[in-house]
Amino acid sequence: MLNQAATGLLDYLTTVLRLTTVAREPIRVWSRSGVERLRLQDGTTLIYKYAAEPFTGEAATLRHLAAHRIPVPDVQASIVAGGMLGMILDDLGTATRVPTEQDAAVAAARLHSAPLPSHLRTLDEEALRALPQRALDHLRLLGEEQLLPDTTDLLPLFTALRTAAIPRANGATTPPFAVCHSELHPTSLHLTTERWHLLDVANAYIGPGILDLATWYGTRHPPQPAQLRHLLHRYIHAGGHPHALKPRADLPAETWALAWHRIWAAETLLHQATLADGPIDPHTLAATRRQATTAMRLLT
Repeated sequence: MLNQAATGLLDYLTTVLRLTTVAREPIRVWSRSGVERLRLQDGTTLIYKYAAEPFTGEAATLRHLAAHRIPVPDVQASIVAGGMLGMILDDLGTATRVPTEQDAAVAAARLHSAPLPSHLRTLDEEALRALPQRALDHLRLLGEEQLLPDTTDLLPLFTALRTAAIPRANGATTPPFAVCHSELHPTSLHLTTERWHLLDVANAYIGPGILDLATWYGTRHPPQPAQLRHLLHRYIHAGGHPHALKPRADLPAETWALAWHRIWAAETLLHQATLADGPIDPHTLAATRRQATTAMRLLT
């Protein structure tokens, strides 16, 4: 169904732009989105990206960032219809350099300088406190629909996390409170010797900017607060807000950011599982458990 809908949106967009495609080459496909390279009759190439809800606002975010001189791919045309987004982007070509921590610091500082758009959701103190309860709601829904195996440990884990998180959400709006990428990994930066671009802003929100720096290292390995503190120093020197290292809720900034990023990631995984077809993937379940357990340890 996703591929069929994506083809329909592509047909519309190529008609609007008067493009003749000779080939569609998949670059990467996820469960609710995909990216393809379009080879055109004139020999040029473009990128086609499609996505189902909740990722249908990416074109609006890209246009907002571009209007404020944040380096992102140019949106040539887009459409949202039937709960699906389709958009045609400039093809940036092949990256020639692997992103470094300094690149992450520079990109985050630039991104966080953008004015706040009205279409993005806000992750303030109230929204942070609600994340563990939202995760519990997702777990109960998955259980009711028999899409969840026996995970008797997860309900008490998120219940305890809900209690622990209440006082630790303080400081969410401490600057930088900004447009956040939410998944600022090395794969989200496209670099050549001459320029860089920020990619994949489908899950962007307005919230604590230091969560973006916490995402750089991912969640597969144990958190390294000292490593993140070093990156926050780089961020400030690259033009990021000087309060990035200010303690929050009686925790060092780096510990606070690592904990809340993992809570956000766990809730996001469970939410996406409720939108998928079929039982929750065991790897998703393992990642959710790992992130929640790590967040609990960091908060307490």
